[in-house]
Amino acid sequence: MAKKQKKSPDEMSFLDHLEELRWHLVRSTLAVVIIACVAFVFKSFIFDVILFGPKNMDFPTYRFFCQIATYFGVTSEFCGDSLPITIQSRLMAGQFSAHIWTSIWAGVILGFPYILYELWKFISPGLYENERKHSRGFILTASFLFFLGVLFGYYVVAPLSINFLGTYQVSSEVLNQIDLASYVSTVRASVIACGIMFELPIVIYFLTKVGLVTPEILKKYRKMALVIVLILSAIITPPDVTSQIVVAIPVLILYQISIHISRIVVKREAKKEKAKKDAK
Repeated sequence: MAKKQKKSPDEMSFLDHLEELRWHLVRSTLAVVIIACVAFVFKSFIFDVILFGPKNMDFPTYRFFCQIATYFGVTSEFCGDSLPITIQSRLMAGQFSAHIWTSIWAGVILGFPYILYELWKFISPGLYENERKHSRGFILTASFLFFLGVLFGYYVVAPLSINFLGTYQVSSEVLNQIDLASYVSTVRASVIACGIMFELPIVIYFLTKVGLVTPEILKKYRKMALVIVLILSAIITPPDVTSQIVVAIPVLILYQISIHISRIVVKREAKKEKAKKDAK
């Protein structure tokens, strides 16, 4: 029996596209599940080393800020022996639920490059050859920025949040006995939010490609972007100025890089238009 020829994007109906998308989603989900199963097995490493790492005062971030404070002769909470918090689970299935969902999120984070690959395989047939050529580094670049954001969230945002919120007290009568789900949620939100936030240059690239954004627009609304960045920083970090500034700085750098990327895209598009006119 002859092998069925794969239809070109122009020949595919709406239902064909849905079928194609379904298989991309199935493969992406399968990849996440496989990685989640591996993460589920390595429970001790995921929780004791990764998740509970920012709770210990020997965490690299605390040592770094402690050394800076010591150098300037300033007393700092980063130089303490331990955080005055206790992690507890108040639900019967609390620990098992945390184990399951943490494994799934580990699968999503570690499987991000493959999810991007499947997304790209679905989108790329609808692009022109020259567009595919200029976008070959999409998966590598987007994955690099995402993992850079994840590391920033884990080593900067999460420990700052845990240290501030874990040591904050309204009264000495109140003990910080943190629920496991709340603690895991804080770390997860810090990591995921920063990973997505670091995708800003990629988003600006595609928005410029479709003509929704230009370098002039980005420059014009730079002050507004600064306000938005500070608001986002306030949302994902504890309400102290230092933490918000630490988070805002790399985002503003990414915004400036995005302006440069937008300028490059606009110049390329202008060259293409000029070449088309010259050809006529």
